[in-house]
Amino acid sequence: MKIKYPDIQVQLTNEDVNAFAIIGRVQMALKQGGVDKVDIDLFRKEAMAGNYDDVLVTCMKWVDIS
Repeated sequence: MKIKYPDIQVQLTNEDVNAFAIIGRVQMALKQGGVDKVDIDLFRKEAMAGNYDDVLVTCMKWVDIS
């Protein structure tokens, strides 16, 4: 799987496992990484389209998760 923004790293280990918190952390990292609003909105739409596992998979497609 190719990561869309491999230079943006988000740590999820030892953090809140709530899906909305995860989406928020990734959104913030994308914003801080200079990603434009259109792509951030696309990420959020994709992440919220499925269940909890889909959130994690979507995050791993967009950023480097540790």
